[in-house]
Amino acid sequence: MRLGIMTTLFAALVVLASLVLTGCQSFHREPDNSLYLQLGERAGIADVVEDLLYLIVDDTRISHQFKGINVAQFHRHLTDQLCELSGGPCEYAGREMRESHAAMGITDTQFNALVENLILAMEENDVPTAAQNRLIKKLLPMYPDIRHL
Repeated sequence: MRLGIMTTLFAALVVLASLVLTGCQSFHREPDNSLYLQLGERAGIADVVEDLLYLIVDDTRISHQFKGINVAQFHRHLTDQLCELSGGPCEYAGREMRESHAAMGITDTQFNALVENLILAMEENDVPTAAQNRLIKKLLPMYPDIRHL
């Protein structure tokens, strides 16, 4: 019995020593902001969103869904949302996706059109393809709230 206690204490000391020596890195990881950096930080994200807005206006599949919006507010909220989602220091303070899309009746075609336009905007801003894919992957869980499935 005493040997079991000693073994447990020794194991605990080894774990404690390894934490001290590694600076607790295995338990305290810095947030991953690599996507945020690849998107060009807040300024780069704002440029992508601005180009996206121009593409939306010209896209007859979805432009009607954005009539009457406060463009400056939309730009700020989407920039904040993408900034936060990509690991940046921003904080999204807009409405929840389900709430803001509740009465819109968005179709798959419209959803896909917006994604296509987002990809075009990222390409226009020289966002690497891998970063584009990482951002789309982070946005994908919002699909059910936007489409109300």
